[in-house]
Amino acid sequence: MARYRGAICKLCRREGVKLFLKGDRCYSNKCSIEKGTSLPGKNAKTSRIKKLSTYGIRLREKQKLRKYYGLLEKQFKNYFKKAERKKGITGENLLELLERRLDNIVYRFNLTKSRAQARQLVLHSHILVNGKKVNIPSYQVNINDVIEVKEKSKNIADIKEIKDGKVEINISSWLEFDTKTLKGKIIKFPSKEDLNLPVEEKLVVEYYSR
Repeated sequence: MARYRGAICKLCRREGVKLFLKGDRCYSNKCSIEKGTSLPGKNAKTSRIKKLSTYGIRLREKQKLRKYYGLLEKQFKNYFKKAERKKGITGENLLELLERRLDNIVYRFNLTKSRAQARQLVLHSHILVNGKKVNIPSYQVNINDVIEVKEKSKNIADIKEIKDGKVEINISSWLEFDTKTLKGKIIKFPSKEDLNLPVEEKLVVEYYSR
């Protein structure tokens, strides 16, 4: 499976905003955005002050959203095509499809500190959906599907701390999660306001509609 193998913090620096890709580091003073680090590359200082064109602004918003969910370009474009075919507002449809990914739901349950870790948890078959093993990170979770940690996987250090009540977690209003049983589900599909993303999805739609 293809995936990005470069420096993770470089992605946030390029977009000039926190994308929360490295777990705890993103909340510490080690975060490159907190340090005010410039753009990557030899022309970083001059490119920071360069005014973006309309196309450039739309491109950067698309890149931010794609990197936020840890997707490659082809994967992201396929999600956009699916969002276009659905009834409703394309931008909101796109956010819904991205949020319904199984690896994202695992991350939203606070079982991991980043989506990359959540992806690994799914790939290594630690997660069940409706009692069945699902090892596909892109699996689309539906309302009332029961997502849970496999019994043998409940002793993984970070997960055990949650189960034992040693870690306080905050769950979004559109989700339901029981820290004792390590089971949860989607109770409604999220709205844009529920997500509070650092991205303007309308510009992403404009980028692909140009």
